[in-house]
Amino acid sequence: MGRVEGKVAIVTGATSGIGRAIAKLLAREGAKVAVTGRNEECGRQVVGEIISEGGTAKFWKLDVSREEEVKRVFAEIVEEFGRVDILVNNAGVTGVDKPTHELTEEEWDQVMDVNVKGVFFCTKHAVPYMKRSGGGSIVNISSIYGIVGSPGIPPYHASKGAIRLMTKTDALIYAKDSIRVNSVHPGSIWTPMLMKACRKMGVSNEEECKKVFARMNPVGWVGEPIDVAYAVLYLASDESRFVTGTELVVDGGYTAM
Repeated sequence: MGRVEGKVAIVTGATSGIGRAIAKLLAREGAKVAVTGRNEECGRQVVGEIISEGGTAKFWKLDVSREEEVKRVFAEIVEEFGRVDILVNNAGVTGVDKPTHELTEEEWDQVMDVNVKGVFFCTKHAVPYMKRSGGGSIVNISSIYGIVGSPGIPPYHASKGAIRLMTKTDALIYAKDSIRVNSVHPGSIWTPMLMKACRKMGVSNEEECKKVFARMNPVGWVGEPIDVAYAVLYLASDESRFVTGTELVVDGGYTAM
């Protein structure tokens, strides 16, 4: 307990799945958490769960693809909690699964606006507050498909590759300001996104879906959101004070094959 005690964390896309697990774990470990996302009902539910466990949290509705909204919400968070120590750029969308030559510009931009511009906007508006308080930790949620290729969802994979390199660039830019920037690369994690992928493959049963992805992983099972949350906790905490510009892969050994 207390691994991020006294710190203020912003988690984007914190209303479900991996983001929800990250927000709850950071709060459990002592952080005041700004839960942000587009689904107000789910966001307030997450905040209620955190408070019921004795943590501190507040919800802000946020579309990370809109810079003025990011700027306003981050200012409100600092007014509420006094500072920003941790930013977890988790918000993301999958987009349509079409081959590159069939994609429309609108379909491409929809993914890039959230997954890439969202990381850019949130980093841009968090950094000045982190500088003011003497440093911080930014954790960008990428994917194993920011490291290896896969024959599908081209905009999603391109966006996750962009996040990986944005992470390394920002780590170098802000090292002198004691702001660390790292990326986490989940593999098959049991979330609604994974079930959606199974339905596209014609698998609608949850247990069968888990078996499909479990067979892909050397460990023989599918990860849970908490597995990613613990990776984020390490990078957000002072335990990783000498770690920046790196990528932490949470994939059950998938990319080692």
